[in-house]
Amino acid sequence: MRIFLIAAFSLALAAPTFAETWKNAPMVDGLCGSNAKKDADKHTAACTKHCSRTGGVGILTADGTFLKFDAKGQKTALDLLEKSGKKDHIRADVTGERKGTDIIVETVALK
Repeated sequence: MRIFLIAAFSLALAAPTFAETWKNAPMVDGLCGSNAKKDADKHTAACTKHCSRTGGVGILTADGTFLKFDAKGQKTALDLLEKSGKKDHIRADVTGERKGTDIIVETVALK
């Protein structure tokens, strides 16, 4: 029995995370996310940067669900947005583990 428990515990630790990928997804802030569903590409970078302080940053899925990035992903996304000089039409490829309406971000790249 003891060997079985040790083996089960070892497998649980070694279990892979289940990363998902979202391609060319609109990146918006959480404060405006639900309002941006209709025309996310017109949502401005300035608004995303400003409103991210309250609502965070994430993506809109194909069905209009807002998925918020974890703290590391938010910082990375905002740094990339700042460097990009984009004004609107902010799209991203994101890889990470979805947990409810949050994403534990592994990678984020602006399009």
